[in-house]
Amino acid sequence: MSEGVTSEIMQIGMQPFMTFVNVESSRAYIDDLYSPDSDKCLESLICIKNSVIGSNRQKESVIAQGIVPRLMQILKDRNLKTNLRLEAAVIIGSLAKGMADHVELLLNCGTIPLLLEILEENEKLLIDVCLCCLRTLALHDKGSLSTTYTLQQLQKLLSFVNPSENIPRQACVATILSCACKGPVEQKALCAAGAPQVLAVMLCMQHIAVRIPTLTCLAAMCYENKEVAAEVANTVYHDVMIPNLLVSLLSRDKPIEMQLEASKCLTNIYRAGALSAFDTIIANRTLPCLVRLCQAEHALPYRIAAAENLGYLTEVDSELQQTAAISNQLIGSLTDLLNSSDTAARRAAFRNNSVDICRAFASLGANDEDIRKRIIETNRLMGRVVEGLGDEDEGIRLAAVRCLHSLSRSVQQLRTTFQDHSVWRPLMSLLTVFATGSPPPELLSAASSALCNLLLEFSPAKEPMLQQGAVQLLATLTTRPEASLRLNGVWALMNLAFQSEQRVKSQILTALGTDQIFRLLADSDTGVLMKTLGLLRNLVSPRAHTDTMMALHGSQVMQAVVLVLEGPHSPDVKEQALCILANIADGERAKDYIMANEDVLKKLTDYMTHPSTRLQTAAIFCIGNLVRRGEAGALERQQRLRDMGVLTILHQLVSTPDSLLFDKVKAAMTQFTDL
Repeated sequence: MSEGVTSEIMQIGMQPFMTFVNVESSRAYIDDLYSPDSDKCLESLICIKNSVIGSNRQKESVIAQGIVPRLMQILKDRNLKTNLRLEAAVIIGSLAKGMADHVELLLNCGTIPLLLEILEENEKLLIDVCLCCLRTLALHDKGSLSTTYTLQQLQKLLSFVNPSENIPRQACVATILSCACKGPVEQKALCAAGAPQVLAVMLCMQHIAVRIPTLTCLAAMCYENKEVAAEVANTVYHDVMIPNLLVSLLSRDKPIEMQLEASKCLTNIYRAGALSAFDTIIANRTLPCLVRLCQAEHALPYRIAAAENLGYLTEVDSELQQTAAISNQLIGSLTDLLNSSDTAARRAAFRNNSVDICRAFASLGANDEDIRKRIIETNRLMGRVVEGLGDEDEGIRLAAVRCLHSLSRSVQQLRTTFQDHSVWRPLMSLLTVFATGSPPPELLSAASSALCNLLLEFSPAKEPMLQQGAVQLLATLTTRPEASLRLNGVWALMNLAFQSEQRVKSQILTALGTDQIFRLLADSDTGVLMKTLGLLRNLVSPRAHTDTMMALHGSQVMQAVVLVLEGPHSPDVKEQALCILANIADGERAKDYIMANEDVLKKLTDYMTHPSTRLQTAAIFCIGNLVRRGEAGALERQQRLRDMGVLTILHQLVSTPDSLLFDKVKAAMTQFTDL
């Protein structure tokens, strides 16, 4: 509904038109608002209405004079004449179209519950105005005051959209309901109120003003909600399921806004798990529609929206990514949205719109090396991504980091294009600034994930990043409250420790400190624990480093291993701890740390007979390293383990049906020297 009111509303009572009056200088009209004389009150309402429509300054003045509670009192009073209440509703609706603080005041005053209460009445025109006002407030109601509708209220709203109702009323309700879908609770409530069946009917109405908000509502209902998406996907109207109704709206002869919203609905239904990536509706209709809408023939806002939707559609399925990448010169079309030889206005367009394009690139290149190569080779893309890392806009930084993370999965590009553009510099700068602050966790998570790849053993960026303080930065990440950031921090350190020089390994242990290592080993997130064990495993290998690292930090490493072996962990976790012991047992002098620890030796023999063959295999591999013949002290170690019954257990395990376990048993037995 526009800032002005409909002619139907304006004609109520047919009061003579009053000339525009500046409310700020007409205190009499404000005073008359409180008059018991209904004619004076109506005259005041009309004056205020004519004043505030279209003028934020007048809205500010009216609000400052404290008349909002009086307007709500008039609107609520069923004993007053309808035309008084109607004028009050129109004024409130106009104020709702004002500045953000105007809307906040109305929300704080309980305007939405009052409007919902009036919907239970039978005054048709008053209901229409209240629905328009509700729609305006709902579009702004995104903060802590987000409205939760009861089942009865949702059913009442849905009752206003049957085919016999007027078009503006249907459009208002669809928008209100789409704004109500802020999370799984609201999505399920709408589903329970019968929204899927009602919205299916609305999809078949021939008015774009109804269909567009209906599509928006369906998309919001299905977003990342498997249960609701399945309900929507299985809803039938006139023997046609909703996904098939949506497909009919993807045709070229439909308005572009409708095509975009219908494709968004289908994308959300698919991503929620209610449709398969192999379904022809997704692979042969939704995907081609979005690719087509990314083309240069369409207006920029539509192309941006299509690219965003395409990125979400292809984010997790490699076949969809491959299909999209070879479709209709898509990569070139997306690049065209980022690259421009025009003026600063085009550069501003990049700032405002590059978020969605970078996301589309990131999704396309997520799982396929060839696609990543084609994307990176596209003209100036990497330059744009690097620029985005330093952008002031948070959304652009996040999109650029996501794209960088996706492209960093390419080994070849890490060694070439990434090095040519020194991508690590802006990434390190971004992480250094934010690691100890409070930026969006999603941004830090994506940036630290990219950092993990840049620190792999073969990456040429590894050494310069070390020199710029990568170790301390990553150690700081391991202290973050977010599990994803702790995981990325320790994961990157694990990558960094792999086949590194001893100085780097010592630097890692010094930066983390013993206390932090133990905190990570006690982390409630299994992923963090597993990567911490992987880090320790890399620190005490290869064999050339084992003795030195154990001489410097042996007691802490052994304490960490025992902590895990004694804890209530899964076989996967304990297997990693046993592998660390196997690495220690591979050293020449490091073996002594195990042989001197009676408790650890007892645990090794216990795990040799564990129900999990994986733990048996890991324990016996460690035993094999301890008794390896030809090494100093081997005979003494063999004798001690014989006395503990190790050789007897090995003989008992020769009959195991597990081939890997059998190989380890035989290898360990051959190391024992007959005495």
